[in-house]
Amino acid sequence: MRYGEGDRESENVEDRRGQSGRRFPFPRGGQRVRIPIPMGRRGGGLSLTTLLILGALMLMLGINPLDLLQGGPGGGGFPDLGRDIQLPPGEPGEGGTSSRQGIELPGRGGEQSAAQDEDAVKRFVARVLADTEDVWAAVFERSGRSYEEPKLVLFTGAVDTHCGLGAAQVGPFYCPLDRKIYIDLSFFDELARRFEAPGDFAQAYVLAHEVGHHIQTLLGITDKVQQLKARLPERESNQVQVRMELQADCLAGMWARLTDRENNRLEPGDIEEGLNAASRIGDDTLQRQMTGRVVPDAFTHGSSAQRIRWFRQGFETGQMQSCDTFSAESP
Repeated sequence: MRYGEGDRESENVEDRRGQSGRRFPFPRGGQRVRIPIPMGRRGGGLSLTTLLILGALMLMLGINPLDLLQGGPGGGGFPDLGRDIQLPPGEPGEGGTSSRQGIELPGRGGEQSAAQDEDAVKRFVARVLADTEDVWAAVFERSGRSYEEPKLVLFTGAVDTHCGLGAAQVGPFYCPLDRKIYIDLSFFDELARRFEAPGDFAQAYVLAHEVGHHIQTLLGITDKVQQLKARLPERESNQVQVRMELQADCLAGMWARLTDRENNRLEPGDIEEGLNAASRIGDDTLQRQMTGRVVPDAFTHGSSAQRIRWFRQGFETGQMQSCDTFSAESP
């Protein structure tokens, strides 16, 4: 990606690296929201389904209840948030549920490569975050809304959040209760090394995916999805979660299109890096690596093919109405 010393770095970066995480009291009545990046689930015993889910997710996902927007280039109005989010009848089940939005990686080690210059990566993600602020502020303004910028928290090992204690093993994640994105920068080293998804745009894709979950929260989608999932059995709940994650992928693709149009950010090979990352973290790919078999009912973020398709959809159109994963007959 094309960034230089003159490019703005977001002021919404909170550096907690080196601080120890302590369990944050979980708010009464609150819900944790997981984002498409590997994040582990805490608590009691783990079922086989939970273990499969835990090893399956990795970096961006989302949902789209949008009957979305109307109009103009770069996104027009927003979807009617007063409508109920529903799934098309007869849809086969996909994926597990999770309270926090993020990507989960199987058996992630905590060591960081010495070759990874975290300060340089910090500057890079701060610039990417600044670009997301500019793009989404413009999209919201065209729809007569004000964009609330999320905070990006950098941490090491574990971190306190309003959604509970976050661990590096789960990868980047978004907490809708405090509207913050959490990333242990060592994740990017593992993304490149273990999951063979290197490149600066692969990193930008992960962050843009988490910002996509923030967009969903601002539009009221996250609350509606959580309410719907609470009324559904696991299989149908997983279907909803998959669509939410795929929407975040689509919104990440939309951001890539708009930031390149406005700032000429993309270099040859960048989109291929993003598509490769989406493929490497698909639920089916991760399950196959973990267990040698694929269990679609345990999907929570979507297959590799689905993630690629929805990211490409957002990138090719640059419009929110194209990210309506909930109205699609098949995600």
